Amino acid sequence: MFDILVYLYETYYRPDACPEPAALAKKLSAVGFDDVEISEALVWLNDLTEMAGVEQAQTAASTGTRFYVDEEQDALGTQAIGFIAFLESARVLSPLQREIVIERALALEESPVNLGKLKIIVLMLLWSQGKEPDALMFDDLFGSDEEQAPRLLH
Repeated sequence: MFDILVYLYETYYRPDACPEPAALAKKLSAVGFDDVEISEALVWLNDLTEMAGVEQAQTAASTGTRFYVDEEQDALGTQAIGFIAFLESARVLSPLQREIVIERALALEESPVNLGKLKIIVLMLLWSQGKEPDALMFDDLFGSDEEQAPRLLH
């Protein structure tokens, strides 16, 4: 499913450039994606789009602290929670966007959520809302998950 999401991000600059779901499914099938994965990706993306539309309609700001229940901590894992907190502190994600990312990650029924997949979820949320991460944030979202040399502060 995530291969399809990345393909959509790379192929269609904006979400409104995507064809209707039936035509998109045919195009994805013609490219070589599996029908089951196509169906899963389109349902997942449709749910994301619906949630993202609700987020854009709401303008409430939150200054509270997000506490994760045990089930969320187990499903997300410490790396994913830390990355979500980083994105929120960097103002890449609003509190409402954070909740959408958490919901979409929990919808994967994967425990713990792979950090690479979480990054794709964030990227797809921003894409679905027509927002583009800045260049440095894009590197963090699409950078390697493997051990990297520590970054220097100076």
